[in-house]
Amino acid sequence: MSAGDTSQDLQTLYGNNHGWLQGWLRRRLGNAFDAADLAQDTFVRILVSGRMPDAAQSRAHLTQIAKGLVIDLHRRRVLEAAYLEALAHLPETLAPSPEERALALEALLLLDAVLGGLPAKVRETFMLSQLDGLTYSAIAAQLDISVGAVRKYMLRAALACHAALSPEAA
Repeated sequence: MSAGDTSQDLQTLYGNNHGWLQGWLRRRLGNAFDAADLAQDTFVRILVSGRMPDAAQSRAHLTQIAKGLVIDLHRRRVLEAAYLEALAHLPETLAPSPEERALALEALLLLDAVLGGLPAKVRETFMLSQLDGLTYSAIAAQLDISVGAVRKYMLRAALACHAALSPEAA
């Protein structure tokens, strides 16, 4: 299929489904602004992927992409709210600048995505170590795995985080 065909197919898909998708998202989110943004993001995802759904499956395909974007939006908002809540407890003299807050939030969202992509045991091991402060022995006992497995999981999680946060490492 040529680039012209793909462009025409996307225009047709957009024309036939944009209003429907935006309405579906508005009902789901209760917010016209977020619905408009996510509807556009859905079509951008299709454009970037280059994979056009069959006409018979277009709404199901659009819905699947949009559901993922809704989940991402909610996760991002929960994480942002938790970060802002933590900042609210800092003395004003220690509060980061708006630029520092934006960079920190971006890093948190990136780490959340990286950790979300790891296997459950690896993610849980990392969280128990980094957030709960448990020792490797305590993690091994709690998860019923060996200390060697804890080390392996921690290395895997740390490497994934490092790769995500260090563009020069990629």
